[in-house]
Amino acid sequence: MGRWASGAVRPTDHNLSRITGLVASRQPSFTMADWERDITSFASLLGLDPISSIAEEGFASDIAVLPPAFLEQSRRVTGQRGATYEGFWRTTRPSVIMRDKFFHDYGMIRVMANGMLQVRMGSQGLVFEGYVFPAEGNIFSVLYDSVGATPLFLVFRGVPLPKADILDGLMVMAALNAERTPAAVPLLLERIGDLTGEDHEDDLICQELFTRNAIVEEGEIDGAVIDHLLRDIGPAAAEKGGDLFLMATSQGRFTQGTTMTGQLRG
Repeated sequence: MGRWASGAVRPTDHNLSRITGLVASRQPSFTMADWERDITSFASLLGLDPISSIAEEGFASDIAVLPPAFLEQSRRVTGQRGATYEGFWRTTRPSVIMRDKFFHDYGMIRVMANGMLQVRMGSQGLVFEGYVFPAEGNIFSVLYDSVGATPLFLVFRGVPLPKADILDGLMVMAALNAERTPAAVPLLLERIGDLTGEDHEDDLICQELFTRNAIVEEGEIDGAVIDHLLRDIGPAAAEKGGDLFLMATSQGRFTQGTTMTGQLRG
């Protein structure tokens, strides 16, 4: 068992079957296939908090490296506004290494037991996991790329209404090319569904979203979105009234929220 825990070897099919039977004696729905779940989904299936270690202040140990004052502020704002951003989401972003191609990532944002907003996004083998930190009207996120083994940093314009629908943002990342080129990329985050309120059901939906096609087919997104994601910046653009730097502004259709009933949008 020590060698299993250290990762030196994996249980044989015979041993895994016996362990599965033991777990199923207490969790009747448990099957061999459940061992393939990611750690967050696995913990939720067993009725556990996916964050196994909570710091004294109530924060998960894996984010305790951030300044305590910032975490305290973020948790306080999450308590007030976290529900605004809970839901199932889809990104639309240009590819850094595949010219003229766009990608979707799918996933979920959810308030966890530690009072923080967790985010899980992915598609076709790529999975990004981390936290969302609302602050000063915007939302900030740090994600870990399990394939590229690097962090991603994102910032989105927040919305004042109770339910966010579309968020305009920027992502700083290392591209998955041979040089691992650092790049700043514009992206949109669009709500595609609401949480069910049942963690296990929401985890299953999230797992299904991860299997969806990442590459955006030609004609799938309209020209206004393409123009927004591939907008010109720099001195020449600024002289014509555009932006000198890549920014996510509050103008236009790309940052929207609604009331919970959907009667008011803005």
